[in-house]
Amino acid sequence: MNLAAKDISVDFPISEKIYLNNASVSLMPLQSIEAMHDFLIEYNSIGPDSIDSEQFVTEKLQNIRKTISKIINCQPEEVILTQSTTDGINIVANGISFSKNSNLIIRGLSHEHHSNFYPWLKLQNITKIKNLSVDKNGFFDFDEFEKFLDKNTSLVALSHALYNTGSILPVEEIGTIIHNKTPFFLDSAQTVGCIGNFDVKKIKCDFMSFNGSKWLCGPMGTGLFYCNKKSSELLEPITIGGESAMLYDKTNLAFKEIPDKFQTGFRNYVGIVGLESSIDYLLKFGMDNIRKKNLRLSEIFREELSKIKNVVIYGPENPNKRTSIISFNIEGHEPKYIVEKLEKQKIILTVREILDTKIVRASPHFFNSESDILHVIDTIKNL
Repeated sequence: MNLAAKDISVDFPISEKIYLNNASVSLMPLQSIEAMHDFLIEYNSIGPDSIDSEQFVTEKLQNIRKTISKIINCQPEEVILTQSTTDGINIVANGISFSKNSNLIIRGLSHEHHSNFYPWLKLQNITKIKNLSVDKNGFFDFDEFEKFLDKNTSLVALSHALYNTGSILPVEEIGTIIHNKTPFFLDSAQTVGCIGNFDVKKIKCDFMSFNGSKWLCGPMGTGLFYCNKKSSELLEPITIGGESAMLYDKTNLAFKEIPDKFQTGFRNYVGIVGLESSIDYLLKFGMDNIRKKNLRLSEIFREELSKIKNVVIYGPENPNKRTSIISFNIEGHEPKYIVEKLEKQKIILTVREILDTKIVRASPHFFNSESDILHVIDTIKNL
C-alpha cells in the first residue's frame, strides 16, 4: 500500500472540524492519549514517590531519549527534555558566553518567530547583533552571511523552516561553512516530524531546539533540546538544582554530565509518555511518507487556491524549498475575518504575519485528507 496516500484520520480523535493549524499545535493520535491515560493509572497505583516509581519513570525517560535520538540521529544523552522550543533557545541565549568584541548572527529580525528573536535581541547590550537581510520568502544571501562571519562571531542562530512562509533554509550549507569555527544553534520547531528523515550530523549544528506538540503530534508542554556532547562545555546551565549539580566540597558546585546538566526538577512524565507514543506512530507511517503526503496536500491546496479570484499566495514556488505551510490573502477580506468565518464553519486556520503584512496560514499534516483540502477550498470560494 502507498502509505503516503493512506487516509489515517480514524486514528485521531473524531471531530466535525477540519484542523489545519498543525504548525502551531497538532492533533494527537488516539493511541497516545490512551498511553497517557494508562501511564497515569499505573503511576498512581505504584505510588508516585516510591522506589518502584523511580525505576518506572527512569525507564520512560530513557525510552524517549532513545526514540528522539533515532529521529534526529544523535546520542540519547544529547537529548535534554524541556517544556518547549523556547526553553531550548533560552538555554543557549542565556548560557553561552560572549566576549567584549563578539558578535551574533541571526536572520530577519522582524521576519523571525518571536521565540527565536526576542531571546537574542535581549543580548544586544552584551554582544553585537548582525542581522541578515531577507527576501520576500525569508531567504538570506550567502555572500552577506560570509561577509558577516568573522573570528569574533560567537554564535549563528537560525530557524530551519519559517513559521510564516514555510521556507526551508539551507542549513546544511551553513553548517558546512561554519563547522568547527563557530557554534551553530538551530530552531527546528517547524521541521522535525514533517520534512522527512532528519540528521543533526549532516546539519552540523551544536544545539537545536524543537517541541513535541507541533509536527510530532505530541502533547503540550513537551520540548526537546539537542546539545552536542562536546559543545555542552560552551553552555552554563541557566537553572540549577540537585538533579543538575553536586557539591564537590562543602561550598563549591560541579555540574553533572549531559543530559542532567541542563535539567532540574521533575519532568512532564505523562507528556513524555504521550510524545513517545506519537513518535512511534509517526515512525511506523514513515517520516519520508509523511513528507510526501504533506507535500501532496499542500500542492492541492495551493493549486486550487490559485484559481480563486484576488488570492495572493506567499512562499517559494518550489515545493522542495518549503514545508506544507500555505500562507495567503484574499483581497478585500481581512485575514482575521477569513479565519473567524472559517472557524464558524468548523475549519481551523490561523492568522500570522510576514513582516508587517497579516496573512492567513494553513498547515496540513499527514492525518488530513484530500477531501479535507477540497472542502476547505470550496468554503473559501463562498466566503
